[in-house]
Amino acid sequence: MFKLGWGAFTLFAVLGVRAQQIDWDKVNSSTVLDLISRQQTEQGLYGSHIIQIGDHNNAELSLNAKTNIAIQQLGDYNTLYFINSFTDKETKTAVTAEGNNNIIDVTGSNSVSDGMQIHVKGDNRTIFMRNY
Repeated sequence: MFKLGWGAFTLFAVLGVRAQQIDWDKVNSSTVLDLISRQQTEQGLYGSHIIQIGDHNNAELSLNAKTNIAIQQLGDYNTLYFINSFTDKETKTAVTAEGNNNIIDVTGSNSVSDGMQIHVKGDNRTIFMRNY
């Protein structure tokens, strides 16, 4: 289980990106987060890649060994709960929260949720998702 607390910049994962597939002239502050999300869900590697920019953001992850998840929380007081440790299925997911005081709570994973991308933009939003 991973638990990340607050901080201006908690963790940044370096991505193994194939340069010949990216038009670097089009990468800017507006497109880089989408690029990171797409790269993480397309890669065959398992692991967690988390970017938190803001204060008092929280990510609590309980993952199986075959989970590839990319998370970005931009803003303050955002919370993510992601639990899929009860299954051994391969899962690729990307979650982005832009705004303040958002809560995303995902439990379980299945064939419908594999490859899922969740993008929350705004303030005071709550998403509860159950995959059984």
